[in-house]
Amino acid sequence: MLENRDEILKSDDETLSHVCELEFFKGSGNGGQKRNKTSSAARVRLIGTAYVASDCSERSQHRNRAAALAKLRIALAYGERNAPATPPERFECALEHPEYPLWLAHVLDVADANGWDLKATAAALGCSPSALVKKFARDPELWQFANQARVKRELPPLRRP
Repeated sequence: MLENRDEILKSDDETLSHVCELEFFKGSGNGGQKRNKTSSAARVRLIGTAYVASDCSERSQHRNRAAALAKLRIALAYGERNAPATPPERFECALEHPEYPLWLAHVLDVADANGWDLKATAAALGCSPSALVKKFARDPELWQFANQARVKRELPPLRRP
């Protein structure tokens, strides 16, 4: 369990890069000569953990590094739980917002602390159960994660709104 999860999730790319091992390599797949001859793909590993993320979707090494760091933040939000759970400052947060990984981590902390019970989690977050289901449904990865967590606790999977 990371003691500084929230600080890592709040940090900018430059700060996060200092606590990561960065590796650049030649990407595979479509993209022509640029992709096959330059080391533009990026892999980041959070030092002292098993968290790794990579990206090779762009031709630019800088954009791939930024995308890999974003993926690393999301992986950290899914993988690390903090107790006691504190709800996010606000219930609304767009998927593309820079604070989404931190918001996600806090929502998952609250859901885990409440045993993935929909009503208890929604009450702790200050929203209705249907609003919570809608928030989960907008992110396919979150939807799948929530349903897997509920099934592990022998709860029925969520139904799409």
